[in-house]
Amino acid sequence: MRKKHPALVKLGKRIRELRKEKGFSQENFAYEVGLDRTYMGSVERGERNIAAINLIRIAKCLKVDVGELFPSIRTLQID
Repeated sequence: MRKKHPALVKLGKRIRELRKEKGFSQENFAYEVGLDRTYMGSVERGERNIAAINLIRIAKCLKVDVGELFPSIRTLQID
């Protein structure tokens, strides 16, 4: 199994937090966004390097700016 990149894990955690704040189950959220539930699960676990178009879809469904999906840059470490 590949090691999860810490930045993707934090991104996934942030998406999960926002989804839950908006009252979506993972299954309902995936449906509303137009993505597969298993794909959304892998995004939230930090297992996917998600495409920009999917980030836009997620942000639109959550009614937030795309930038709000990302954790603070000060907390990210990119290698």
